[in-house]
Parts: sequence; structure tokens; C-alpha cells
Amino acid sequence: MQDENGQPTDAKEGSRKVIYAAILANLGIAAAKFVVALVTGSAAMLAEGIHSAVDTGNELLLLVGEKMSTLPPTPRHPFGYGKAIYFWALIVALSVFTLGGGLSIYHGVHALRHPEPIGDPFWNYVVLAIAAGFEAYSWNVSRKELNEVRRPGASLWQTVRSSKNASVFTVFIEDTAALAGLAIAATGIALSQLLNTPWLDPAASVAVGLLLLGAAVTLARETGGLLVGEGIGREQTGKLREIFRTDPSIMTVGRLLTMQLGPDEVLLNAAVQFKRGMTIDEVEDAIERLEAKVRDVYPAIQHIYFKSAGLGAG
Repeated sequence: MQDENGQPTDAKEGSRKVIYAAILANLGIAAAKFVVALVTGSAAMLAEGIHSAVDTGNELLLLVGEKMSTLPPTPRHPFGYGKAIYFWALIVALSVFTLGGGLSIYHGVHALRHPEPIGDPFWNYVVLAIAAGFEAYSWNVSRKELNEVRRPGASLWQTVRSSKNASVFTVFIEDTAALAGLAIAATGIALSQLLNTPWLDPAASVAVGLLLLGAAVTLARETGGLLVGEGIGREQTGKLREIFRTDPSIMTVGRLLTMQLGPDEVLLNAAVQFKRGMTIDEVEDAIERLEAKVRDVYPAIQHIYFKSAGLGAG
């Protein structure tokens, strides 16, 4: 079963599966990259090691967000803590920007001042190939989770943009950047060796850093929108309007305001005008019927509030 955003009802289980796969992949990759960078002196490999270490810490932060998002509502937080995952995903974006991108660029620029020939690059290639395998596995896990909610005709990137599950799309974007970064690092090392131009290796480190900055900006934009109160989308809102418009008790449908409270929790504020002459009992029955209709189609809409269409229209 899926919710109104196409998110499966076991979204939390899927999110954690994606995060655990990413952690296992990045832990081993980071250790191997640092060892080889120390042995060969490759700046690009050191940048990749930093990248994988940062990614490992980021996945742990996402687990913190997942845990906090399950806390029950309190008087100070009556709608619960579902948005905690968006907050921690935003912290991850900042981490990618500063620790991942910033350190990679800094180290690359520093190495460019006095570029040195790389030692035997054999183990660089071995580790990059192994890392690509692990990253591809983690990427594929997150891709499958996104495909579970992918609408017919939608591209994978459109699915990322419409997804409300920050854990899944964060790992997907990180892994996509990681695979691209591996390709850049391998190219830099190979060209540095073949052309006997040592500066190409640290230049690749700078390129990896710029790639991470781009990934960080993308993550910040996506998670920031959800954190400040993103709605469920025009298509879903249109379907909600049709549910209210076709109900026999409704005379006018005004604004329908929605806000994502978490990956699988939505608030709906419906401005409607009931038909004149209805008794209080009839209005109450109509509200119960409408709530059931909405939740039957969109299970994630767990909070529904009605207000006068005259006050809500505009």
C-alpha cells in the first residue's frame, strides 16, 4: 500500500535499509582509500577517502533523525517530531558542503602548489574499483526504494524531487555523487600517470570537491523545502478537491492547504462550505464521511481540519 505521495506505508523500514546499506559500504571504502592514499600519496584518493568518511558520518546522522522522528507527540510538539528527519538531512547537506566539498578542494589546491608524482598507482585502481562496486550496491538499494514510489512516465530525478522521504533521496544523491567522484578520481590518476603531469591528480581532488558542493546545494534545496512546510503537490491537492467537490454535503470548496509533517504524515486544512439547512448531526456525519474518504485514498493525511470556505477562500 502507498500513501498520497506514493510513499509505501513501510517507508521507515525502507529508509533504514537504505541507510544501513550505505553505512556498510562507506565504512569499508573509507578505510581502504585512506590506506592507499597514505601509501601512494595520491591527493585524489585522499579526497575520496574524506568523501567516504563524511558519507559514513552523514548516514549516522540520518539514523538519528529517523529515531527522533518516531518520538510521540508532546504538549510542546503536538504534531510529533516527524520533521526531525528533515532537520538532520539538512545538517547532512551542510556536512557534505563543508567537510566533503570544502576539505577536498582545500587539499587539492594545497597539493597543486607543489604537485608530486604518484607512486605505484596499482592499488589506487584496485580500491577505486572495489569502492565503485560497494557504492553501486548502495546506490541500487536507494534506487529501488525510489522506484517503489515512481509514477509512470516520471524520471528518477523527478521522483527524487517529489519524494518526501529525505533519508532515501539523501543517500541516493550522495551515492550518485560518490560514483561520479570515483570516475573523476580514476581519470585524474590515470591522466597524471599517462601524461606524466602530476598536477592532474590534485586537480581531480578539486573537481571532486566541486562535485560535492553541487550535491550539497541540491540536498539543501530539497530538504530545506520540506523543513519549512512543503505541501503534497498540485496533483494530489487536485484529487483532494475532487473528493470534497463531489460529496453531496458540500456546496463550496475553498483553499485546501497541506503541509508535510514527515515522510508519511500530512496535515490538511480544508476550507469548505456545507449546504444550507444541514443540522449539526448531519454536518458531523459529513465530516466523518469526508475524513474517511480522504484517508482511504491518502493514508498519510492524519490531521484534517475544517474551516469556513468564506474565510479560507482566496
